[in-house]
Amino acid sequence: MAPAQNEPTRPHSPSYDLTGKRVVVVGGKTGIGLGIAQAAHAAGASVTVASRRSAPAADHPELTPFEQITLDISDEEAVRAAFETIGSLDHLLVVAGPTDGSWGAFMDKDMRGVRSYADSKFLGSWACARYAHPRLAADGSITFLTGGIAARSKFGMTAVTSTFAAVEALARSLALELGPIRVNAIRPGFIDTDLWNFLSKTDAADVREKVRANFPARRIGRPADVGHAAVFLMTNPYVTGTVLEVSGGEQLVDWQF
Repeated sequence: MAPAQNEPTRPHSPSYDLTGKRVVVVGGKTGIGLGIAQAAHAAGASVTVASRRSAPAADHPELTPFEQITLDISDEEAVRAAFETIGSLDHLLVVAGPTDGSWGAFMDKDMRGVRSYADSKFLGSWACARYAHPRLAADGSITFLTGGIAARSKFGMTAVTSTFAAVEALARSLALELGPIRVNAIRPGFIDTDLWNFLSKTDAADVREKVRANFPARRIGRPADVGHAAVFLMTNPYVTGTVLEVSGGEQLVDWQF
């Protein structure tokens, strides 16, 4: 029923409901990607997770609610074929990146490390957006994942900082080019995942303690924190071209790990 002539129109109530939506999370079987997939599923979405590794649901019950596909985002032909198989979708989230922990130093004897890192993270994100775009709903969205180092570089991590900055620039550019499809990036800080397994147990515990002592949030982040942010970006119809930081206030303090 239309409002009476003198009755003010009530503002639309925000909703985090994804019921009836199809969400694809590339890199969604572990860590932050899994946190995003779980948050989308909890909000009512049908979720497809894609990653390099095969993870039988019998051995990984946390993946039971999701459709799974295997995908290497550094292989453009594999990305094209995967999205042909996936078909129509409402929201795409690209979390995946290199898994070998190597990105190459600036003065390595050659540039294979940085080329491999940038090809997987930046061009892989580009390829996923490119081949998903024709199948995305007009009110859909694309969300990329970077990291706090995009805003504050650290010694020896030039390739990571540069690649993350490029992904954030890609989000802003595509927000213009693909509108009304919305394109954003999430920039997480220290999130408690297996990503930090390259550290010794002692060093990992030291990092956690430094985060608790220095960050305004007084704790290390959880995958669910990033999942909450992802659902917000999928469901808010007026946010695009934005980098949403989920870092516990990391950029407000001066610290080193």
